[in-house]
Order: sequence, then structure tokens, then C-alpha cells
Amino acid sequence: MINVKLIYKVLGQLLLLEASFMVMCLIMALYYQEDDTLSFAISIMLTIIGGYTLVHIGRDAENVMNRRDAYLIVTLTWLVFSLFGTLPYMIGGYINNLTDAVFESISGFTTTGATILDDVEKLPHGILFWRSLSQWIGGLGIVFFTIAILPGLVGGNVRIFAAEATGPLRVKMHPRLSTTAKWIWSTYILLTALCFGSFWLGGMSLFDSINYSMSTTATGGFSPHNDSVVYFHSPMLEYTSILFQFLSGVNFTVLYLAIFKFKFKQLYSNSELRFYLALVLIATTAIMYLLMTKNGYDFEHAFRSSLFQVISFMTTTGLFSDDAGQWPHLTWVILGILMFTGACAGSTSGGFKCARGMMVFKLIRNEFKRILHPKAVLPVKINGLSLPQSSIMTMWAFFAVFVFTCLCTATIMVGFGIDNTNAITISLSCVSNVGPSLGTQIGPEMSWSMLPAVVKWICSLLMLMGRLEIFSVIVLFTPTFWKDN
Repeated sequence: MINVKLIYKVLGQLLLLEASFMVMCLIMALYYQEDDTLSFAISIMLTIIGGYTLVHIGRDAENVMNRRDAYLIVTLTWLVFSLFGTLPYMIGGYINNLTDAVFESISGFTTTGATILDDVEKLPHGILFWRSLSQWIGGLGIVFFTIAILPGLVGGNVRIFAAEATGPLRVKMHPRLSTTAKWIWSTYILLTALCFGSFWLGGMSLFDSINYSMSTTATGGFSPHNDSVVYFHSPMLEYTSILFQFLSGVNFTVLYLAIFKFKFKQLYSNSELRFYLALVLIATTAIMYLLMTKNGYDFEHAFRSSLFQVISFMTTTGLFSDDAGQWPHLTWVILGILMFTGACAGSTSGGFKCARGMMVFKLIRNEFKRILHPKAVLPVKINGLSLPQSSIMTMWAFFAVFVFTCLCTATIMVGFGIDNTNAITISLSCVSNVGPSLGTQIGPEMSWSMLPAVVKWICSLLMLMGRLEIFSVIVLFTPTFWKDN
């Protein structure tokens, strides 16, 4: 049976953690003395009340968690965090309806970066900080963050990590998962600090540096300016953003070993990282050529714009330095493929992941070899290790569900009057947690406010499913999940 009381207890404790994050935004609001102070004060009070209520209901819970409890807790955590995350928007009147508030909140926590706000520059500093902070928290995972700072708060850590972690590969650097979580979060914090310092030295204000560093390293894409990075008109800041977006798309285990353990060999020996880099170089070269020949860009502008958008789309960050909606349609195809592929497993990016992409290519190559050598034993290796057949079957199942989900939702959107290009790229953008779309109705520089309310709810569900890699959410809707035995 599902341990309902334990689920209440854990959700309540996590809500208290969310309230502490809101306190940081309240301090920001008090510092700038703007009208969002009251909205955060009320939001904190309501979140604390909700947290203590759930903790009280689950106070006698048996601290034993099975696999079903873990999947339910992870999905409910992201859902509850997002729902309470709407409070500052709704109470302050910055977003006037529940549909848009839920969309914005889920987009933040899942690091999608799609926004229904047409003019973010009108928002007070505390609300802008809340948008960026929600992305940063969701970057490596809400529950994974909790395991790092409060390992005793969540029981069944390993099961919860398995339900929340992204990518097909699980690397355990230490026997204690809480220690592994601390190491990875240390890397994340260091990367954010370096990004912040680089932006600040590059000419950004202190507030902008904080927001853009959180948005960049979380590969989220929320910006305190309507024009994103274009606002600064600074090639140096664009190159800085490119660097940290790229690093945030690398497996954080590999980054940790390189930065803290000085095992730089991990960088060039990691096959997924090489695959990631190869895709970036090939896509950048192709788009750069098209921009120079079709749009008349000079060499440096073409290189910078193409590299920025390739990195932004592939890492699912969603920041933009140019309007890719005005580029040749062939570039949309390339960027769409990158949206689907995503960056490395174990990073803050979304998408299918490079590790799975490698598996697909190697399986196809093996099939060609098997035609000539039917009895050959052809293992699929990632980083020199042969993958078990179960991992390969899981990958194909994930691929099928991923594509089927995109096609179904795109079809529904076409039924609501959205053109084919936008319907496909919107669904792909949501399930891959990218943020921007490609097309004439909703491009990289436009908000999503024009979408029908039903489509916004569908997109919200897609973003949540994409962040938890679909199966963790879909399994809750299967009859088997709710059977006692």
C-alpha cells in the first residue's frame, strides 16, 4: 500500500523549504522597497501554514518508503512546489488568472523558460528574482537539492533519486547518495558563482548578474529583460553566456571530477561529451553558412549568433541573442533536432539526452554490421562500458513515448488553430524543457500569452512530464500503480 501519511509529511517539510526560498525574495523586495513585499509576506505565511498542516497530518507516519511512494512523492513535490509558487504572482496581481500563473510557475521550476508575460520589465525586483530562483532550484532537482542539504529529511533517498534523475546513466560517486548530492551541488554552486562573477565583470549590474547566472547555469532561460541577452548589445557577454550554457550542459559528475579532483582526462575520454561537442560544431557550422549566404551576416556575427542559438537550444536554456524565427527555414530544422536531442545526461538540460542519441546511432550501426555478420556479438558501449539489454529496451520505450507525446499534443494544438510549425515546435519545446519556439506566431522573441487556456494547461503538463522524463508521471495513471499488491 501507498504510505499516504509519509507522503503528507515529506510534502509538508518540502513546503517549509519552499517558504525559506520565498524569504530570500522577501528580503530582495524589502531592499528595493517595491509593492511585492506584501505578496511575498502573505505567500510565505500561506506556504508555512500549508507545510505545517501536512507535517501534522503525517506526524505518525511510518518512515518506510517503497518505489511507488518515491514516484508519487517526486511528481507531487514538483506539482505542489509549482502550485504554491503561483502565490507571489497571484496575490500581487502580476498574473491575474490561475492558468497563466500555473504555466509561469511550472515553466520556472522545470527550467523550461517559456513565459506568458509580455513585459517582464514592469515586474518588481522580488518577482523577477523569484522567477530566476525557481529555475535555479529546479535545475538539478527539488528533491535532489533536499537530499544534499538535509539528507535525513527525505526517507528512501536512492528510490527518490531514481524517480527524479534525468538521463539513462546513473553514476554514483560515493556510497552515500547524500554525499554525492553535496558534491554535485557544490559544482553547481561554483559554476553559478563563476558565471555571476563573469557577467558582473562584463558590465552587467549586480541584480542582472545574479538573475542571468541562475538562469544560465540552470539552463532555464527566464530573463529580467524582454530582449534577453540582446538587451546588453555586448558580444563579450554573449560569449560568456555561451561558455556557461555549454558547461551547464555537461554531466555534472564529469565536471566535478575535472574541477575538484583534477581528473581532466574525464573531459576528453567521456564519449557523451565528445558526441555533445561534435553536434555543437556541426550544427554551428551549418547554420553559420546559411546565415552568411542567405541573410548576409558577416563572419563574426554569423559565428556568434549561430553558436549562441545552437548552445541555447541544445542545452534547452532558451536565452536568445538573435531572432531565429527570421532565419532560413532549414535552420529551424537543425535547431528542432537540437531541441529534441538535448545535452548530456546528469546536467541541468532537458531533451532526449546525448547519451540516448549515442545509443540510437550505435544500435543502427550494429544492425548494419549484423546484416553482414548475423552471428556477431555486438555490444553497445558508452564510456567503454557495455550497456545491459534492459537499458537498451528502456531507451527505445522512452524514445517511442517521447515522439508519441509530441505528435499527439501537436495534433491537439493544430485542432485549436495553431499552425503546424508552431504546434510541433511548441510541443517539442515543452516536453524538452527548451522554452522558445520557432515559427511565425510564437517565435523566440514572443511570449506564450496568446495560446488558448486549454493549450496552456496541456503545455504545463508537458513541461512537468518532460522534466521528470515522462515515465515518472505516466506511471501514476496506470491501474497497476494503485493496486495493493
